[in-house]
Amino acid sequence: MNAIRQAQRWKDSPRSVGLDPYLLLPAIGLLAIGVIMVASTSIAIAEGFSVSAWHFVSRHLIFIALGVALATSLRFISSRHLEAVSGYGLLLSVAILLLPFIPGLGHEVNGSTRWINLGLVRFQVVEAVKLLIIIFVAGYLARRPELHRARFIDALKPLLAAGLLGVILLKQPDMGSAVVIAAIVGGMVWLAGAAWRHIFVLGACSLPLFGFAALEPYRFQRVMTFVDPWADPFNAGFQLTQALIAVGRGQITGVGLGASVQKLFYLPEAHTDFIFAVLAEEFGLIGIAVVLLLFGALIGRMLQVGITAQRMERPFQAFICWGVALWLGIQSLVSIGVNLGVLPTKGLTLPLISSGGSSLLMTILAIALVVRIQWELQCETLSRPRRRERWTV
Repeated sequence: MNAIRQAQRWKDSPRSVGLDPYLLLPAIGLLAIGVIMVASTSIAIAEGFSVSAWHFVSRHLIFIALGVALATSLRFISSRHLEAVSGYGLLLSVAILLLPFIPGLGHEVNGSTRWINLGLVRFQVVEAVKLLIIIFVAGYLARRPELHRARFIDALKPLLAAGLLGVILLKQPDMGSAVVIAAIVGGMVWLAGAAWRHIFVLGACSLPLFGFAALEPYRFQRVMTFVDPWADPFNAGFQLTQALIAVGRGQITGVGLGASVQKLFYLPEAHTDFIFAVLAEEFGLIGIAVVLLLFGALIGRMLQVGITAQRMERPFQAFICWGVALWLGIQSLVSIGVNLGVLPTKGLTLPLISSGGSSLLMTILAIALVVRIQWELQCETLSRPRRRERWTV
């Protein structure tokens, strides 16, 4: 018998291309936990605002539906289209961040001007900027495949872009988001292969900036409160002490869904910034482990998709996946760390779980973008010719 090798296209195969369940299932699981926890934490808060008990839950579900609808638009927008316009990402980010400073358009909450008033809803502009800056930096790095041998200025440019956004954010003020954006961009530059000496110098240069920003009286008070929250448990340390009490009450199995005491006007922002503390109280260590495993599965799969894209010589798509993974990973760690008392209070929500319109919309869109990239990679793989053997006598 002689073996005759013949090329066959994968599209002739009965196999079909579908959406990646390893991305969708953890995201859906986190969204489901978010709906449950928003329902559990927001009823007492709704009573304080004299609105329906299900006001925040209904709002949360509406934003999930809007996020899914926005994500479906990626059916018509490929990653190649995004790569073609990625160079405008920084300019658009700066323009969007400046919108809250326009009189009549910006909206101030607790001394911070981070939102724009769109009539029916308020939108926190930095959530859109997080995705835009990832797209911009991904396009920049994709055009420099050998960053490890590039000049120092080539590694510096993305960090300068993040620094520009950070200066605007500190004027709002929003130091938490500034730190997250700087960490995302720094992580993407490191993954691109920038020389260690360049990373070290850039990191050392950024420390004085954030150190100076931390000397603002209210930020400095947060740092001192973090060091010893029990020194002033009824004033400056109130949030952190109540969060620690909630986590401690949960123990292994928790006190049960809806049985939290700390959410009843003891723990401020129980449905947003400190929703993880209530989750720990009601579901205990088991609930904490489930949430961490779901985040780990989602972020790990994003990193894996990025590696696949890099191997298929699609650097832009790879850096998009890695940037979104860094975004979700860093923000989740910061939010959870604040709730567990291992980081100073930052005012960041827990992705996919905390109540919040802007964050929820953009997080769903970012995950959908990674799903789109994985689908494109799978289509490209299946469309490539493969070799099969046909045996003849």
